[in-house]
Amino acid sequence: MNWNGKRVLVTGAGGFIASHLVERLVSEGAQVRAFTRYNSRNDVGMLRLVAPDVFSQLEIVSGDLRDVEAVRGAVRGVDTVFHLGALIAIPYSYVHPREVIETNVMGTVNVLMAARDFGVRRVVHTSTSEVYGTAQYTPIDEAHPLQGQSPYSASKIGADKIAESFYRSFEVPVVTLRPFNTYGPRQSTRAVIPTIITQVLTRDEVKLGSLDPSRDFTFVSDTADGFMRAAEADNVLGQEINLGNDNTIRIGDLVGKIFGIIGRSPKVITDEQRIRPGKSEVMKLWASNQKAKEMIGWEPRVSLDEGLRLTIEWISAHLDLYRPDQYTV
Repeated sequence: MNWNGKRVLVTGAGGFIASHLVERLVSEGAQVRAFTRYNSRNDVGMLRLVAPDVFSQLEIVSGDLRDVEAVRGAVRGVDTVFHLGALIAIPYSYVHPREVIETNVMGTVNVLMAARDFGVRRVVHTSTSEVYGTAQYTPIDEAHPLQGQSPYSASKIGADKIAESFYRSFEVPVVTLRPFNTYGPRQSTRAVIPTIITQVLTRDEVKLGSLDPSRDFTFVSDTADGFMRAAEADNVLGQEINLGNDNTIRIGDLVGKIFGIIGRSPKVITDEQRIRPGKSEVMKLWASNQKAKEMIGWEPRVSLDEGLRLTIEWISAHLDLYRPDQYTV
């Protein structure tokens, strides 16, 4: 697909993955409308870190996904909607489940209704590997049962099913992507890899939750590529597609790998506030990416070792953006 001159909307544009997707879209000539959550500080999130020549080309629209009119105004006139907007922090969902559910479920309803009303060509809806819960079998394919092991994961299951229903009921042209654990430059310490890196670089102790869970990590440029491919591919409407490496690593082993790359070995301390409730912890995520290979021609290109080095380099150069001594929910 030729993106030159195409008008696209990215919701949640101030987020980690979305900011990289925005850069990719602009580089391919798209006219990007960036929907960010309004705040009185005029803070556009991670978009403040994109190159100035990219930022200057963006049409930034602020609002709230729960606001029907704000969403309709953002969707009106665009060819493609990349719906990444969501409240994503699992610990936050334990404390504020209602806000998470309203934003993630009703926000998705608002996006899909606007897309239906305005005849959008394609909606790429963002799910998460968390909808699968702890793996009942590995690798996890798209037929794996869905398990609401946190209010966040339940909200995304709800949003995914809303997307499915709008495709089946109204023929809204939507495809759902399920990224597994994406990492890379600009990610906050809400996620485990920046949490480890920032502490290793600055402290003699590293505070973490459980070291036993295993995750399937994907570098952010690969995830953004998956979004681009899903927006272009034929015969994907109504589908759910995993984006993952088809590999898994235990968090304790990930810690050792990061220690080795940085060349430091601080003491690892278990921080109880970082441990999920027992029935809520997802112990193993391991993606099957066969469907992504077959349907959108996607497979990851950046190895974990290479991606960690790139992430460490970026965080090392931007340590002023982080507060390693604080736990980010």
